[in-house]
Amino acid sequence: MEASMTDPPSVDAKENKILKGTFAVAGIMSTLVIYGVLQEKIMRVPYGPNHEFFKHSLFLVFCNRITTSAVSAIFLLTSKKALDPVAPIYKYGVVSISNILTTTCQYEALKYVSFPVQTLAKCAKMIPVMIWGTLIMQKKYKGPDYFLALLVTLGCSLFILFPGASELSPYRRERESTVWGVSLMIGYLGFDGFTSTFQDKLFKGYDMDIYNQVFYTTLCSCILSLSGLILQGNLLMAIDFVSRHKDCFFDIALLSTVATASQFFISYTIRTFGALTFATIMTTRQLVSILLSCLWFAHPLSVEQFVGAVIVFGSLYARGFLKWKPEKPLPSSHKLDEEAAVPLKAIP
Repeated sequence: MEASMTDPPSVDAKENKILKGTFAVAGIMSTLVIYGVLQEKIMRVPYGPNHEFFKHSLFLVFCNRITTSAVSAIFLLTSKKALDPVAPIYKYGVVSISNILTTTCQYEALKYVSFPVQTLAKCAKMIPVMIWGTLIMQKKYKGPDYFLALLVTLGCSLFILFPGASELSPYRRERESTVWGVSLMIGYLGFDGFTSTFQDKLFKGYDMDIYNQVFYTTLCSCILSLSGLILQGNLLMAIDFVSRHKDCFFDIALLSTVATASQFFISYTIRTFGALTFATIMTTRQLVSILLSCLWFAHPLSVEQFVGAVIVFGSLYARGFLKWKPEKPLPSSHKLDEEAAVPLKAIP
C-alpha cells in the first residue's frame, strides 16, 4: 500500500530536529552566558596581587571587532562571495561609530552597575528602537507594543532604582544606582537602538549579504577603536596590563572567541527555527545570565528587584506566546530580526 501524503513526519526527522534544536540552544546559551560572565569579570574583578582593575574598555571593543572581522573575511573568501562594499563606505562607518559607542557604554557601565542590572536594563531597548524606527524608517506601532514597552520599562526601573543593600561599585563607594551608571546605560540603549535601525535601513536599501556588512562594519570598528586607543594613549597601557596579567589576556581572548562564535549560532537558529524560537532562547539566556551572575559574583537581589525581574521576563514571555503562530524557518538570505539584525549587536 502506498504511503499517504498526510503521514506524520518520520522518527528520524523528529530526532534530527531535536538534535538541531539541542545544538542551537546549547550553542547560544553556552557562548553568551560565558560572554556575560567574562565581561563582568574583566571589568569588575581585580587582577594580580596588587588588585589592579582593567580600565581600557575600548581595547575590548578592538579585540572583539578584529576577531569578528577576520572570521567574516575568511567566510567570504571560502564561500567565494564578493568582498567589494555594496553600500558607500561612510554608511558602514556610521554603523561602526554607533556600534563602538554602544559597546563602550556597555563595558563602562559595568564599572558602576552590576551585570544583572545591565542585562535587565537591555530589555528596555525596545523603547529607543521604536523611537528610532519612527524617526528613520517611518514605522508605526500598535497600542499593545507601547503597553509592553511601558511594562518592561517599569520592571527595569524597579531593578535599577532599588539595588541590594550591599551592592557596591568597585570604582565608587556609593550605591550602584549612580547617575553616571544610569547615564551610560541610557547611552547604550540609545546608540544600540540607532545601530539596529540603521542596519535595517541598509538591508532594505541595498542587496547586502549579512557577512558583507559584518566585515566592513567590523573593519571600520577596528580602525576607529585602534585610532581611539592611540589618541588616548591607552594602547600601550592596555598591552602592558595584559602582558603583566596573563589571566586577563586569556579572559580577553576567550571573550572575543565566544563573542564571534555566538553570532554563527544566532544565524543558524534563526534560519533553522525562525525568529520566535530565537527570541525565546535569548530571553531565557538573559534570565540564566542574571541568576548565574548573582550566584557567581554574590550580587544580592532586593524584593523590588525580584518583582522587577518578574515583570520584565513575564512580559517578554507573554509577548512571545501571545504572538505565537506556526512559522517557517527563514531562508538563508533573509534579514535577521532586531536582536540579531547583524551579528555585531547581539553582544557586543
